[in-house]
Amino acid sequence: MSSKMKFVDEELKRLKDEGLYVNIRVIESPQGPWVQIEGRRVLNLCSNNYLGLCSDPRLCAKAKEYIDKYGVGPGAVRTIAGTMSIHIELEKKLAAFKGAEAAIVVQSGFCANLSAIPPLVGKDDLIFSDELNHASIIDGCRLSRAEIVRYAHCDVKDLEAKLKEYAGRNCRKLIVTDGVFSMDGDIAPLPEIVDLADKYGAMVMVDDAHGEGVLGRGGRGIVDHFGLGDRVDVEVGTLSKAFGVVGGFVAGSTSLVEYLRQKARPNLFSSALTVPDVAANIAAVDILEESDDLVKKLWENGNYLKQCLKERGFDIGRSQTPITPIMVGDASKAKEFSLKLFDEGIFIQSIAYPTVPLGKARLRAMVSAAHSRKDLDFAVDKFTKVGKALGII
Repeated sequence: MSSKMKFVDEELKRLKDEGLYVNIRVIESPQGPWVQIEGRRVLNLCSNNYLGLCSDPRLCAKAKEYIDKYGVGPGAVRTIAGTMSIHIELEKKLAAFKGAEAAIVVQSGFCANLSAIPPLVGKDDLIFSDELNHASIIDGCRLSRAEIVRYAHCDVKDLEAKLKEYAGRNCRKLIVTDGVFSMDGDIAPLPEIVDLADKYGAMVMVDDAHGEGVLGRGGRGIVDHFGLGDRVDVEVGTLSKAFGVVGGFVAGSTSLVEYLRQKARPNLFSSALTVPDVAANIAAVDILEESDDLVKKLWENGNYLKQCLKERGFDIGRSQTPITPIMVGDASKAKEFSLKLFDEGIFIQSIAYPTVPLGKARLRAMVSAAHSRKDLDFAVDKFTKVGKALGII
């Protein structure tokens, strides 16, 4: 490496010295409650595969069916020659599932935020953003060039104070929040946010990445969970978590979606979602439309794991969803906790700065509907054994 690139090695060394370097494990099997890593079978508590659909035979069969019929790639961006009938099929199903007038599908949940925010606000406008919003929201806000006003996490009093402070500014105003915050598992106070938006003339956008397939009737998300109907202007979702595939979408009014088809840069400048991805997503939506059994099982498993870990003395934070943080604090100790659990047959990664604030390092247990009670009991016993050895409990 040339001297002008020396900073790369220096930064890698710093990350390792401070316990912030991420050891990326390679999975050698299908995603599921148990996976193979480095030739070992380990219990998987890392995946966002909430409903266990990643390797569901129904999704696989649909992908194979559509590959035989439509090929593999879309061949272009949506606005030139990449919009296929199957993209429209998926968008109609997603809109119906969400109870929205329309939806637009893009390449990822990250791209969905980049698609939604910059077309709605520009350099003379205002964005009111929860301080713990996901990186994709933060990047979408930055790309818009709007002024970003951060409010304290889930604090509607602070949000109103900020809205009041800027009430005299004659511009577009957008309040944006995650629905479920992925590191703590808490839920945005969306009804209060919507009321404030109405009071101060702001648009509301919610990124429901970790609420799709989790909250609401049959996993329809946070807007359905709170019975807010069409009071939320923009719903962003991902297809890579509970749906078990990949992709993202924006749902809302017919006019909004038509506007984004013309303005959203990921739609204009990046190729459309591939055929097998679209097919598998269609199958996933159909499964959720047919039954809420998987959603119920997910919550049952999440509540059980939380109860057991709390009884053993672990600090599980403030989660209101199946996401279960195990708070440690120190990044190096969290990393050691993860490594020792792997030795015991548990795959769960440590999470530290900058993903979470300094001093708030943790492990994050992600249960799924596919886990059995025996799996969760195994996990609790191993957590207890290693937690006691490290002085965490």
